[in-house]
Amino acid sequence: MGMSVTISVATEQDAEQIFRLQYLCFQSEAALYGNYRIDPLVQTLDSVRQEVASDCVFVARLGDEVVGSVRGKVTEDGAAAIGKLCVHPRLQGHGIGARLLRTAEAALESERGATTFRLFTGHRSEGNLRLYRRVGYQTVGRAKGSDGVEMIILEKQAGQYAATA
Repeated sequence: MGMSVTISVATEQDAEQIFRLQYLCFQSEAALYGNYRIDPLVQTLDSVRQEVASDCVFVARLGDEVVGSVRGKVTEDGAAAIGKLCVHPRLQGHGIGARLLRTAEAALESERGATTFRLFTGHRSEGNLRLYRRVGYQTVGRAKGSDGVEMIILEKQAGQYAATA
């Protein structure tokens, strides 16, 4: 009998697992761009701990193992910046990323008053773009990341949820 993946608020004790998972998951993104200095790969453990303490952070668990994570925070303009969505490579393609994203959106809207959701993904990250568009995000612009990667900016209004994830 298999275990179910559960979604919950991240705790301080999850920070190290989130850090390691992020490093594992973003290797494929780094390879896609030929840039191993992308932000998720150079973030420090202390910085992850600070985000867990201050931001809206959720994890997906399979038993005691953190197998997915997402973070969000409300910016000055009322938009919720959502980032570093990742799911362990062995569990990708099973809807965990969409569940994490929906959970973060709901909390950012209900608990922190977000009116718009905004996220960024690399312009070559077709799998990410498919997920985000499937759950209602639309491209609103482009920007160059601090790591030099060309990013696509996507947004959707709070309260607009796609019928399927």
